[in-house]
Amino acid sequence: MLRIREQVASRIRDHGVETYPNECCGALLGSEKDGHRDVVEILPLKNQRGDSPRNRFSITPEDVRDADAAARRSGLELLGWYHSHPDAPARPSEFDREHAWPWYSYVIVSVQSREPKDMNSWRLADDRASYSAEAIETVSPGGDA
Repeated sequence: MLRIREQVASRIRDHGVETYPNECCGALLGSEKDGHRDVVEILPLKNQRGDSPRNRFSITPEDVRDADAAARRSGLELLGWYHSHPDAPARPSEFDREHAWPWYSYVIVSVQSREPKDMNSWRLADDRASYSAEAIETVSPGGDA
């Protein structure tokens, strides 16, 4: 289960709209306890993909280090990554699977004609062969997350 504060989920959607028609990307920061991941903050990143940012995103090793450092400074963990799928469903592509790592949560928001639509989360299997859907619970301010 992935719990995301409502205002954080809104920021992910807004980031997808801001970068449309290109994919946005960023880090999910929070904590994990009792089988629940609580996303309390995001770190928006620049899509480093120069050749096809409309349907691909790329982050650098420096982005990963920066995201991990930002999480630690805040007493949080790097729980995963988010990105948008402009004019496409909020499910991982084969490219996404080939470039993902097990353990992390991967949130994808579909942005259709500059309008945010579905947002889903996925976890890559340890053998990297497939994803499993990860339930998302949006938590209002003052909620558990």
